[in-house]
Amino acid sequence: MRIGVSISSSQFVENHAEGAQNIIDRARAARDAGLDSLSLGDHHSMPVPYYQNVPMVGRLTAEWAPDRPLGCLFLLPLWNPVLVAEQIGTMASLHPAPFIIQTGIGDGAGQFAAMGAELSTRGAVLDEAIRVIAELLAGETASSERLGIADARVSPRPPAGVEWWIGAGADGPLRRAARVGDAWYGGPHVTAAVAPRMLDVYRGEADRLGRPHRAIVRKDVIILDDATRAESLGDELFAAGYRGMPRGAIVYGGVDRVTEELGEYAALGFDDVIIRCMSIPQADAVETLTLAGQVRSRLLA
Repeated sequence: MRIGVSISSSQFVENHAEGAQNIIDRARAARDAGLDSLSLGDHHSMPVPYYQNVPMVGRLTAEWAPDRPLGCLFLLPLWNPVLVAEQIGTMASLHPAPFIIQTGIGDGAGQFAAMGAELSTRGAVLDEAIRVIAELLAGETASSERLGIADARVSPRPPAGVEWWIGAGADGPLRRAARVGDAWYGGPHVTAAVAPRMLDVYRGEADRLGRPHRAIVRKDVIILDDATRAESLGDELFAAGYRGMPRGAIVYGGVDRVTEELGEYAALGFDDVIIRCMSIPQADAVETLTLAGQVRSRLLA
């Protein structure tokens, strides 16, 4: 099982330069730990510092290992697909490894309203945007009546190609992931209890279409040498309603416990786990990412 990192773009700091440096320092820790991939999220119209993915990933190409993929999430119903393809082509040109495109339909009425997008049509818009971007990155001319795009082309294009990770939490989107993606990217709410049925839907559709499949799941974690402290921090966050997640969705403790719990996902057949540090102080986040390298080594043994 590979272990990658999704670095939180939210930084609860008064000094906004400090928040940017926190993200850079976490990327360095993940690189030094030997983690397999790096990505950033996507959200808009935020009341707290949220560092946007395109400029931050551009900066992180200077830190990340050149032989490991990196990329970011694009909630495509909120974006112009020509702009996305242009941004991907530029960012991918800065890094020798394949570029990861994560996407999904997104949610949040406030976010959609702020970006002038419609929640009700997001599924259809996502499908059309994926088609347009894939054509553009393949060097084709793309048009879309639905999206108001005529005869678009982009350059540069990703020299090492791209990986499409399609987020999905229901049967229809799981089938979309099998149909157009290189991987299903299960969100942090996916637990070991519900994952088997979701894997069956995704893999069943991929097999029906004769397409390869790759299953990836994200987990919010805390890993500390002081396992008792890690468990205390995790318990406090869970008791406060951490992101509305059930207890089985989050993983925290020492290296032994986290290895055991992430190993459950490997046993279910997930190919990658993408970890994100829970809302903990920067020093604990850096330690978590450093120790994630030990977890990775044990899972690969």
